[in-house]
Parts: sequence; structure tokens; C-alpha cells
Amino acid sequence: MNVLFIHAEEDHYSREKPLTGYEHMQFGISYISSLLKEEGHETRLVVPTRESDAEVFEHIEDFNPGLICFTSVYSVFDLMSEVAGRVKERHPDIFLAVGGPHASLAPHECLESAFDAVCVGEGEFPTLELAEQLESGLFPRGIPNLFIKENGRVEENPTRPFLEDVEALPFPDREMWLPWLANPLSRPSVLAGRGCPFQCTYCCNHALRRLADGKYVRLREPENIAEEILSIKRVYYLLEEMYLEVETLGADLDWALELCSLLEDINRQYEVPIAYGTNLRVTPRTDYDKLFAALERSNFDFVNIGLESGSERVRREILKRRYSNDDVIRAVEAARKHGIKVGFYNLIGLPGETKEDFRETIRMNRVCKPDWYLLSAFFPYPGTELHKTSVELGLLDRPLDRKLERRRPVLDQKGFTKRQVKRRLTWSPLLFGAGIKPAWEVVRRLFLGKIFASPRLLRYWRNLRTWLNPYKKLGF
Repeated sequence: MNVLFIHAEEDHYSREKPLTGYEHMQFGISYISSLLKEEGHETRLVVPTRESDAEVFEHIEDFNPGLICFTSVYSVFDLMSEVAGRVKERHPDIFLAVGGPHASLAPHECLESAFDAVCVGEGEFPTLELAEQLESGLFPRGIPNLFIKENGRVEENPTRPFLEDVEALPFPDREMWLPWLANPLSRPSVLAGRGCPFQCTYCCNHALRRLADGKYVRLREPENIAEEILSIKRVYYLLEEMYLEVETLGADLDWALELCSLLEDINRQYEVPIAYGTNLRVTPRTDYDKLFAALERSNFDFVNIGLESGSERVRREILKRRYSNDDVIRAVEAARKHGIKVGFYNLIGLPGETKEDFRETIRMNRVCKPDWYLLSAFFPYPGTELHKTSVELGLLDRPLDRKLERRRPVLDQKGFTKRQVKRRLTWSPLLFGAGIKPAWEVVRRLFLGKIFASPRLLRYWRNLRTWLNPYKKLGF
């Protein structure tokens, strides 16, 4: 059977090439695609934008799929729903399924749209069973993880346990993404594990882990990760960078040290070693010197750290992130000692956050001097604890605007109003970097911040990037 996948992002690079590079590859449908191909099915990907979904119908006419699989997070669900509606109107016989975090947490909302089925939880084997039943000419029934709609009635099948043997899956399909990348020579990501061991209230992991039985947090065997890295390097021999996507490399120190040892062995094979980056969750009582020494030996170039708030009160009482500012400083100092760069993720506008709390965020960024940082406006994703808290506190007096996701403040609090949050968000390059970062970098960030905060300016910026795309000259 021919299976078409549809993926979209709110912040697309350009209309012509919506995705900047391989770091925007969505792992869920990539693993599903590789499994389907292994079982003899044909797959293809299309990435529409809000400006145009014409390519969706061009691929339907050319590829003739019997199944179309959409993947969606909250911010693009309205776009996916609209595309699905137009597809169903023009091609009513094609079966439409949707998966992803938003589908898993709000399956009934998804079924109010044109979708015929919703995947709740992991989708590899449910999608394979769906394709096989459709190919045999049957209307699909009894597939665990799928809510299936027929004539207005919904069959709600139970979820199967989380996939324990993730190493049994073929490596994700990267080839399907090539036509949609602005930079096809970009740094690829390798998924090192599934699930998160932490319970952060702004994240949906705590809700997703309740969807099924079995072990939710699964770290892949280091040998399996190393094998995938080598398989990528064989195809892209000149590749010099990779990103290990995992909630935190330091969750299991013994596992991290074993993986670093194998990465070190891989780099001995090449004259130019592979440089790596990853995420690190700060935790108390971690031997950071031992961890970062191993990262240095295996040629890690940087780690991203989720500071989120510099206020220990906010982290402890609101976010359920229990580590001290001294723990953060200790981790940064260990990274610097071993020549590893550090990036910070920060949030502003959290429920219960005050202006004084945000001053602590500014202070921690100025003390730690991260090599780069990201400051995002808090967005209360449905299904998270902080969405429930925001509702209970009366801070959500209108439906959420998906287009505001992490761009503009959503909550209007008496002690920290939307206007005050927006002002700090706009001027954060000065607040965080004045006197620390070069003046040109501060000005550049102010300029880009203005563009990304305005839909109209962002549209012009994307058109300019399409026109200037250097990879056109290389035939991409």
C-alpha cells in the first residue's frame, strides 16, 4: 500500500523549503515510515504551510495513497484539520489517520474533524496493522491504540503497552525529509531514548505516560545508537556534527558513560571527528566533572540546559524542577572546565511568576553567561498540569490562540501583566546580554525578535529567505 505522511510546523523556513534542516525531522512518522517500508509498503512525505497546501493534492494525484497519516502538535492542529477536511472532500475514499502528542491527549477533538482514526500513544505497529487491513480491503477494526470512526460511531480500542524493545525497530527514515529541507547538509539528530523520567508541570510527558502500561522511559542500548550513527556517516561521509535527542543525557550516568565510550571509539575511525550536542537536565548530587570529562573525550561540543526560571521558588513550587541555582552553576562550571559550550532554555509569564522571579532568571543568565539562550513566552498546553492550574486561577478567560504559541504572553496576571511580560520578552537581548555579549549580537537578536513577534514581518522574512536560499545553487 502507498502511505502518505503529512507534517507541518508553525515556524516554517520558507514556502519552498519549509524545514530548516534535519533537526526538524519528526521521529514518530520517521520510525513508522521505516517500519512500513521494511514490510513492503511505499511511503512519501509532504509538508504543507499555512500559505499553501497545493502540494498535498499534487502528491495525492501522483502517489495514489490508500492511507494518509497526519502528525500534529497543538499549534498546527487547526492547519492539519483544515487540510484533512479538504482532502476528505476531494478524495472521500482515502482513509485519514492522525497521531502525535495532541492526538494522544485529545482524541475526541480530533475525531470531530475529517479524520477516520486517531492514534493514541506510539504509532509504529498500529499504523502497520491499519495499512495491512486497508490493503486487504477490510474496514479497519480492533487495532489497539486506534480510535476508529465509522458512520458517526467511534470504536475506542485499548492501548497496547509501550514498546519495550525499541532496538527492534529499523532506524528512522531520513530520506523522506530531503525534498523539504532548506539545508540538506545540516546536522542530523539521533533519538537516544523515549520518554522522560521527570514530572515537569508545563510538559505533557506526565499525561502521555498514563496512556499505556509498561515502561515509559526507555534508553536505547548504546551499541544500537552507535550503529545508527555509523549508518548515517556511511551515507554522509563528510558529516561532522550530530545531535543526540534525549530528555537528558545525565538521567542514567552509567548509560551515559558507556555511550560516550562508544562515541569515542567511533571518532578514532575518522580524521575529522564527529562533534555532538545534546540536552542535559540539571539534577542534584550528579558527578558533573565525571560526566563532562566523558563528554569532552567523545567530542561533545555543547549541551542545552533547561533553566526555565532562575527563581528556585518558581522551579520548586510551580514547575516541579527540584534543583538549586548552585546546582546549575556547578553544571555550567564543569562544562566550561572541559571546553563544552552551554545553551539555556528560559520561560517567562508562568502562572504565579512575579517580576521579582523573572529578575532571578535575568540574574542567572548573566551569572552563567550561556553561549546562547532561548526565552519563550509560557504557553499552557492542554493536557498539562499548568494548563489546569491556569484555568483554576482564572487566567484563561478566552480560547487559546494557537498562533501565539510561545511567541506572545497568554496569561494576564495582576502582579505580572501581559504588557509587562511582552516588554521583557522584547528587550530580553539587552536584559540578558548588555555588557556581556557583543553589541552586534544584541542588536541582531532584537531585530529577529521583532520579526518573529509579527506575523506580517515574519511572512516577508520567509519570502526573503526563499529568494536568498543558497542551497538552490547546489540544486536542492
